[in-house]
Amino acid sequence: MSVKKFIKKRKYLIWWTKNHDKLSNESIVEATLNYGSWNDVQDLIKTLGIKKVARIFQKKSKPSKAKRQNYSQKTKQYFTRYFNKYA
Repeated sequence: MSVKKFIKKRKYLIWWTKNHDKLSNESIVEATLNYGSWNDVQDLIKTLGIKKVARIFQKKSKPSKAKRQNYSQKTKQYFTRYFNKYA
């Protein structure tokens, strides 16, 4: 399954847009980790691979003056530990 098919089946994760084909992998990973169920997260990992999801998360979860990041504090704490252990 492609990541586009993954998100089209889970429109509740990205309710603010109707154009799911234009979403970046970064947006899909962020929405899934922030708002998805554990099964959604596991399906995303099966789709993209744990190393790719971890790379996207690690790159986008660091605070930067130039770019915003929308990971909640709990999400950052949990998935930092999770990816450090399993990725």
